[in-house]
Amino acid sequence: MSPPRAVRVPWSDRFPKVLSHSAETAVKQHFAYMAAKAGDAEAAFLLVMDTMGDKAIRWMVDLGSAFQPVLISVHAEERAGVNAIPAVFADILSHIVGWDVEKNVVQANVVNPTGASGFARLAKQAFFKGAVRPAVYIIVDDFVGQGGTIANLRGHLHRQGGRVLCAATLTGKAHSALIWQSAGQLNELRGKHGQLEEWWSKRFGFGFECLTASETRYLINTPTSHRIRDRIEAALAE
Repeated sequence: MSPPRAVRVPWSDRFPKVLSHSAETAVKQHFAYMAAKAGDAEAAFLLVMDTMGDKAIRWMVDLGSAFQPVLISVHAEERAGVNAIPAVFADILSHIVGWDVEKNVVQANVVNPTGASGFARLAKQAFFKGAVRPAVYIIVDDFVGQGGTIANLRGHLHRQGGRVLCAATLTGKAHSALIWQSAGQLNELRGKHGQLEEWWSKRFGFGFECLTASETRYLINTPTSHRIRDRIEAALAE
């Protein structure tokens, strides 16, 4: 039997920018951050309450009010333990806006993305397990970097008839907020590394059209296709 793999679906240019509540320094330098990241729910509560933003919440409510969406958090295991921030963040948002939280989906593997290189993040894809209802969802996470985890959770939900309205994070890289790749980016990637796409599809189960904007940009900035393949294979072997 083949090992489980991440599921992705192509992007739409109608997918909103990822809504980040606070600056990265405000979150990562908070006194409760490390404990929250390692699984301390009380620390996560303090962190979220101190760094979530009213303006961001109002934007989310305006976007989701017509759909009564379900909040779903990325339940991920980190090097130090199970990251408590996304689940606590989703619960607090649920209390504020009155939307349900889906708790049946969990990340089924450990990828340890925090602090990992770009190639390691690309190589070690998160995948999810758990049945969901065919509802409208908002993905909640603590951080967006390359956006791969959000893309994979979105794919898991879409495969079961769900629709992802948007994603909200406590913080993230400013350049990662626009998560969907443009047609121009995809064409540039295929023009430079198109000979790699068949291998990529066999390795990961999806083509270049399912990459995030940040992932696409990272690959475009890599000088050769040979280097991409070598770095991916080396990261998978670690």
